[in-house]
Parts: sequence; C-alpha cells; structure tokens
Amino acid sequence: MKYMFLIYTEESNEAQLTAAERDAMLSEYFAFSKETQAKGIYIDGDELKPTATATTLRPRNGQIATTDGPYAETKEQLGGFFILECQNMDEAVGWAAKLPGARHGSIEVRPVVNFG
Repeated sequence: MKYMFLIYTEESNEAQLTAAERDAMLSEYFAFSKETQAKGIYIDGDELKPTATATTLRPRNGQIATTDGPYAETKEQLGGFFILECQNMDEAVGWAAKLPGARHGSIEVRPVVNFG
C-alpha cells in the first residue's frame, strides 16, 4: 500500500539554519531517499517552496477566490513529502521516524487511496 508522509516544520526555524546546518539536514533527507530507493519502496518525494509562494483557492457560487499563502494558519507548515510503498502502517511509521523533520516537527502518515 502507498503511504504519504507529510513533513511539517516551522519555516521560521528552518530559515535560521546556517548553510552548513541546511546542507547537513539535506544530506539526511538524501540518505533517506537513497535507503528507501535501495529497498524498492520509494515512489516520490520533494521539498516544497515556502508557504509565501503558495496560493489557496476556494470555489464558491461559481466564483474562484484565491488567497496568497496556505489555507490554515498553524505553528508548523507543510514543507515536503514522500510517498513510499509499505506493507502496513507500522512499517510506514517506522520509516517516518527516520525523517529528519520528525525531530523538530511532525510527520503525518496517511494511506493513499488507489483508484487504479
């Protein structure tokens, strides 16, 4: 079953990282990608641009209203994702715990509905 790993962290904290700290964190993410690729469970994953680059839309009464930024104002923002093929939620949670963002943010793990 496919599971999506939504990585939530505080953008303001990430913006304060030095170049060396950011490089070290990215190295951990790249190692995670490489490990899951080697296991044959990696499907996709990427970092998202900051929330300031987002647009949220709400179609209502035949009109489309757009707002700059994310829909919800929260302490943590969605910063990236992975999609992995795991046997069950226990395995997915085990992989989620290895993500660097889990140490200073949260990882939402959700099964993906397969319509195909």
